Amino acid sequence: MKLRRYLLSVPAAILLTPFFLAPLFVIGTESFSGQNGPAGEYIKVVTDPGIRKVLYNTFYVALMVTILSLLVGYPISYVLARLKGRLATIGIFLIFLPFWASTVIRSFAWMILLGRNGPVNSLMTGIGVIDEPIRFIDNGIGLMIAMTYIMVPFMVVPILNGLRAIDPNLPRAAAVMGANPWRQFLAVTLPLSMPGIMVGTTIVFVTSLGFFVTPSLLGGNMTVVSILISEQANRLLNWPLASSLAIVVLLLTVLVFGLLRLSQLVSRRSGRAQAGILG
Repeated sequence: MKLRRYLLSVPAAILLTPFFLAPLFVIGTESFSGQNGPAGEYIKVVTDPGIRKVLYNTFYVALMVTILSLLVGYPISYVLARLKGRLATIGIFLIFLPFWASTVIRSFAWMILLGRNGPVNSLMTGIGVIDEPIRFIDNGIGLMIAMTYIMVPFMVVPILNGLRAIDPNLPRAAAVMGANPWRQFLAVTLPLSMPGIMVGTTIVFVTSLGFFVTPSLLGGNMTVVSILISEQANRLLNWPLASSLAIVVLLLTVLVFGLLRLSQLVSRRSGRAQAGILG
């Protein structure tokens, strides 16, 4: 059985070796070839205030987009999980409809919508919600809105799969035992959908770390690490610094993965312990 499991991983390993591991080795080697010594570029990444600010912006934006995508995506998934037949098909179709347009087009669309004289500001000014147009562009607000819009489908799909896998008899059993709908959700639905939430948040967070087009158009002064790497590699031709930035972001992402995995294991053990006590 274990041998079959290892054999199934062979195709993935064959693909990863030339397209991920080999470029990673090249970038890792390049990161130690700077003029300031083998570790000089890494020291600069850690000590330079400007680079630290860019790293902070990158992880802050990714975290906020993940939280917003979860707040928006979970209710959508919850409603879709309860739709049947044609309504469910239409709902899923509407979720994936934005994928028919490229990220560049969607980012430009949000630039128009959130502009100073765009439809959003014009509408809020017209109905008297605000007196002057709000500045959405170049301060991070519009960037997070646009990225959340792009990333919500990636949050909806794993949560929707998790919600559909829940046995419908479990909430009914909770209702029979006297739990109101809110209590049913907190005690049954939400805990059982946590695996889907973990998958969705991981996908959205890691993908948001590497966004380039949307921050370039809507980020303004809020520079993220993908833009900094592009500037160092393409404009300044400082490949050692660009490579060290890429390696640092990769290591930080692996650290986040490890923390998420650890929290998942802890929650599983606590759930088994509670089940043992109840048993």
